[in-house]
Amino acid sequence: MNLGAGALDRVQWLRREIEFHNRAYYEQDAPTIPDQVFDTLFRELQELEAAHPELAAPDSPTQRVGGRPLAQFAPVKHAVPMLSIQTETDTGAGGAEHFDSRVRRELELADTNTGVEVEYVAELKFDGLAVSLRFEHGIFTQGATRGDGVTGEDITQNLKTIRDIPLRLAGKPPPLLEVRGEVYMRRDDLVRYNEKARARGEKPLANPRNGAAGSVRQLDPNVAAGRPLRFFAYGIGAVDGWNLPATQNELLDALAAFGLPVCAHRVVARGWRELADFHDRMGEERAQIPFDIDGVVYKVNSLATQNRLGFRSREPRWAVAHKYPAEEVRTVIAAIEIQVGRTGALTPVAKLQPVFVGGVTVSNATLHNEEEVRRKDVRVNDTVVVRRAGDVIPEVVAVVFDARPVNEAGKPLHPPFELPGTCPQCGSHVVHEEGGAIARCSGGLVCPAQARGALLHFVGRRAMDIEGLGDKLIDQLIAGGHVRTPADLYALTVPMLASLDRMGEKSAENLIQAIKKSRSTTLARFIFALGIRNVGESTAKDLARHFGALAALQGADAAALENVPGVGPAVAGSIVDFFAEKHNSEEIGRLFGACVHWEEHEGTASASTGPFVGKLFVLTGNLPGLKREEAKERIEAAGGKVSGSVSKKTSYVVAGEEAGSKLGRARELGVAILDEAGLLQLLQGEGA
Repeated sequence: MNLGAGALDRVQWLRREIEFHNRAYYEQDAPTIPDQVFDTLFRELQELEAAHPELAAPDSPTQRVGGRPLAQFAPVKHAVPMLSIQTETDTGAGGAEHFDSRVRRELELADTNTGVEVEYVAELKFDGLAVSLRFEHGIFTQGATRGDGVTGEDITQNLKTIRDIPLRLAGKPPPLLEVRGEVYMRRDDLVRYNEKARARGEKPLANPRNGAAGSVRQLDPNVAAGRPLRFFAYGIGAVDGWNLPATQNELLDALAAFGLPVCAHRVVARGWRELADFHDRMGEERAQIPFDIDGVVYKVNSLATQNRLGFRSREPRWAVAHKYPAEEVRTVIAAIEIQVGRTGALTPVAKLQPVFVGGVTVSNATLHNEEEVRRKDVRVNDTVVVRRAGDVIPEVVAVVFDARPVNEAGKPLHPPFELPGTCPQCGSHVVHEEGGAIARCSGGLVCPAQARGALLHFVGRRAMDIEGLGDKLIDQLIAGGHVRTPADLYALTVPMLASLDRMGEKSAENLIQAIKKSRSTTLARFIFALGIRNVGESTAKDLARHFGALAALQGADAAALENVPGVGPAVAGSIVDFFAEKHNSEEIGRLFGACVHWEEHEGTASASTGPFVGKLFVLTGNLPGLKREEAKERIEAAGGKVSGSVSKKTSYVVAGEEAGSKLGRARELGVAILDEAGLLQLLQGEGA
């Protein structure tokens, strides 16, 4: 079947969008959209892939759960994957009825008048962090996060600090038992903790869900030990040597008999009407439940029937989560302010008359971007509907136009919103991304809101390579007013650095030497260090080779820039905008005044020599004797280019151990394939 380009684009966009929000939710504990919006995106992708099997892809987010484990924690391979469950967000009885209909259809009980009702268990859907506990001969030996559903993060020491979790099971547990459950925090516990935190001068926790997720993923178990964390068990993973109970309800009773905490809010229900009754009753009692929930979970009670129903890609057919709608309230917009993010993105923020919603008092709400403000026609003094779901930043859903203040002629008292043309933080020009709704400050080097990110990028190993200047030290330098822009780094002194926390005189001397050493660099590194939007390391090298001197690059227009391989209209536009900003040019002058230098025209010369001129390489897998970065540098030093994807233009694919899909693509296209030895031979000129 030939799928239209528009639909193909939609599938690709949905995958990118869902992966972005997966990372925000699972890896950063900082979701940016309500669950209902995410669920809608996810269902749309599922439906498109189901309607067009040719679109199936192993890396689609529909084939896995959540986000990758953090690098700081050891990986834990789940013996039985920790899958998520499908979500229903229909109001009223719809979610329960839809689920029951699907189950009956799978069990060939589609006729609802047969008199045979399916037996279910209805439980609460906790708003915390899913974990897996491994018990061997009754002893708690390992705890892990869900991670991506297949591999999680080892958080054993943190979980051992939670008093709800027994270190030894009671009774006669099996030789191996993996327990699945949720780490959570009660609301009253959070209030007491925050009162003590404020008294100690510490930052309070934002809400129970963030408090629970952030606590268990601390590198220092003492942090988790100081937080009021709790645990509920709701299922199992791998089991050995145990005759399982017949039902989910009996399984929960058995886990409770082992000494594991199990939530008492559950019922055995027959048919969808009893499920819907439980959903409605828990919704009414939600405010009185001492911990946060965002819905209820329906499961087929019989474990044998669960096995018969099985799974559909990443989700069990025998369970569903029926969520509650996000809470919405009305309030008035007192002002619209502009927030400048660390990447320079300008976000309009509504300053609200404080209102209680979603368990907290809210005084700010995101308006997302200028396009969204205009679409909703949000103005100062408007009465608006504000929504907050879970941990998501509150958002303005709609304007109540009937309540808008008007003059005697019936015209609105306040004009439509207009985004400023200059950055409120630094005065630099605001640029609008072509084809996008995002507006950005162009003063990346000088904007206070972007200072931390700009400085960290500038000192990075692939940029100016100032060893010893990490994020915590940069935070101190910014907070103390010692450094505002990159050029300020070259005015630092040993006595000043030695006065900072954890910086003795020897460390200060070493850092000053590293800063002095960075003054001698290359044009490519300097271009990359400037942090020009859309200009990565590879593009910076291409620009250096093509222009040979910074002055030539600064004077180039978009047409000249697009003559550089790999530079299109978007990249060219970013470069022109960057150098057109007076603040950026002045900062470059300050860097020259600090004696930052390189050999002019070095790029043009290196581009015309070497055995790899005109050759395009792709690296995949692990090379036994060369690090990926070392191989890339040696190829580029020989005049070649390294790309991240295989195409008909690729000259060679260098494949190491565990080479991925790029190797298969090379074989399909007939591209020459080298191992490390073959690459080294070419570098030595033996096979060029």
